Amino acid sequence: MATLHLEDVTHYVETHIASFHQKRVQSVDGLQLEKILKRKNPYLFRAKNVHTPEQLVRAIVDAHISSHEETIFGDWLEGLAIFINAKVFGGMKSGISGIDLEFQDEGIRYIVSIKSGPNWGNSSQVKKMRTDFTTAQKALRTSNSQLHVVAVNGCCYGRDNNPDKGGYFKYCGQRFWEFISGDANLYTDIIKPLGHKAHERNEEFMQSYHRLITRMVRDFSNKYTTQDGNIHWEKIIMMNSAQ
Repeated sequence: MATLHLEDVTHYVETHIASFHQKRVQSVDGLQLEKILKRKNPYLFRAKNVHTPEQLVRAIVDAHISSHEETIFGDWLEGLAIFINAKVFGGMKSGISGIDLEFQDEGIRYIVSIKSGPNWGNSSQVKKMRTDFTTAQKALRTSNSQLHVVAVNGCCYGRDNNPDKGGYFKYCGQRFWEFISGDANLYTDIIKPLGHKAHERNEEFMQSYHRLITRMVRDFSNKYTTQDGNIHWEKIIMMNSAQ
């Protein structure tokens, strides 16, 4: 086990955080009205008393952005976790399906599935993760039947005070970052470098966001409003759901 130097983590974050912001901008620059309308529940927005094209467009775009940002930032944090673990334990990105990180410590081979937060999946998704763990353990023991393999579901934020799930462990927040690094304070130390040039990057994103809203409101008004300018809900429903 090597010592983790915070300077290495800071340099990695400041060097790579731009890719997260670039993907944020790309996610709005390439968004199309029909594509996003088909993914959202029009009944929900009708029930929420949405009246104007701009209200509806902002609601569906904001919902899309929030969901998409969780995904792309989760992928980014996974890369950070693998980088940190490689520095300390010599870990690596796993080539086994469903496993993100592999490393060895004190004779134990750890296989880790990394998620953003503790409430990441439904029962079917958790069941699949369990299956992936079992399959990976069998594959790793093929060449060494005595190999001690421990499966871990690592969550980058949040808490779970009952980590032993029977067949695998679930480490969240501070416990996860300490598990992959040996540093109990890492979970707070990584917050500061994450803000590197955040203001400038967010300004760029907001420019793309405002252009997107303007374009979508125009397109929506042309296609999905009545002659008096009201939202044509029936037309939206047919586009979204008709066979």
